Amino acid sequence: MPQHVPSSLRTPVPRAAQHPSALPPPPRRIVFLAHRDLDNPAAGGSELLVDKLADGLTRLGHQVTLLCGGPASPTLGSARAGGAPTRDYRVVSAGGEFGHYLRARSAFARQVGETDLLVEVCNGMPYLAPLWHRGPTLCLVNHVHTDLWKMRFGGPLTPAARIGRRLEHWALAGAAQQRGLLVAVSPSTAHALRAIGVERDRIRVVHNGVEEPDPRAERSPEPLFVAVGRLVEYKRIDLLLRLWERVRPVTGGRLVIVGDGPERERLEQLAGPGVEFTGHVSEAEKHRLLCAAWLLLHPSAVEGWGLVVTEAAARETPSIAFDVPGLRDSVVDGVTGVLAAGESSFAAAWCTLALSGHRRESMGKAARDRAARYRWDRTVRQFRAVTAEAVRGWVP
Repeated sequence: MPQHVPSSLRTPVPRAAQHPSALPPPPRRIVFLAHRDLDNPAAGGSELLVDKLADGLTRLGHQVTLLCGGPASPTLGSARAGGAPTRDYRVVSAGGEFGHYLRARSAFARQVGETDLLVEVCNGMPYLAPLWHRGPTLCLVNHVHTDLWKMRFGGPLTPAARIGRRLEHWALAGAAQQRGLLVAVSPSTAHALRAIGVERDRIRVVHNGVEEPDPRAERSPEPLFVAVGRLVEYKRIDLLLRLWERVRPVTGGRLVIVGDGPERERLEQLAGPGVEFTGHVSEAEKHRLLCAAWLLLHPSAVEGWGLVVTEAAARETPSIAFDVPGLRDSVVDGVTGVLAAGESSFAAAWCTLALSGHRRESMGKAARDRAARYRWDRTVRQFRAVTAEAVRGWVP
């Protein structure tokens, strides 16, 4: 396995961050338009990213509002779910989980008011904000859902899959963005945007960050393997459960699945011996599990970045993932973990690393060192620079 970082995985500097003196002051009033609030039970990495950006921009003196679907906590300084710290940006609900896509424009007009920049978070279904918002817009993209539409709706030829795919591509690459800027969370996402026709000079890469972790908790003395994420089709936990039946006789130990979602009941029925489903856990418990784990397992079909990989890395826990978009950015193959080409190589890497404590420790230290490069304050500063560029480049 290679012991160097391939050039394709090196962190590119967002163009806006390279020449900050050439930019005007960043916009003061910023609105994020997104599917969910972080307190939504279905929230995941995208919602965490938006929360960190909104919170960080607020601390830098901006007035930030999140307009989203589903339940929301509208009061500034309100308590967070699960006893998390309070937040100082405003959250407004635009309607139900799906209905808010149709009501976003009217909710924006009624409840938001004057805005210097509207940030549309496009996670599959677009809001088409540049077509109705008379002001600067910026599109934040975690990953392009090209191949996920058929996974979600049962096949590439179903009407829903065709319509969703075409609408997403048109919204990102067509007239809907009016040549505005798009922020990608990884080189893989930037590549996917270019593949559907987005011009290279419209894309800026701003990576996810990670918190400086609390002091390390104890590593499990017995084999412990952890997977963390929302239990939905494309995360492929069912595949992980099948591989566990091949790995368990070699390694022993436990496989802990952290997270919840619509697939949970089916997955629990598939699970064999040694598997535990925890559902949602607190940040403290997630920290404990990531510290205790021998390996983080990430069998997803695609990611924007794979935030939990960096969270595990900060705790000296290496990852095994498939060589797919997003995860090939957050895992350096052979250095901070292993990128598997297929199911057999995933199982082989799982067994090999489980049986080699020295190799796991070496990879864990390399993962920790790399994770130290990704902090949320850096993410916020880079994103803030892009917001200034988006406002500067807007033509009424």
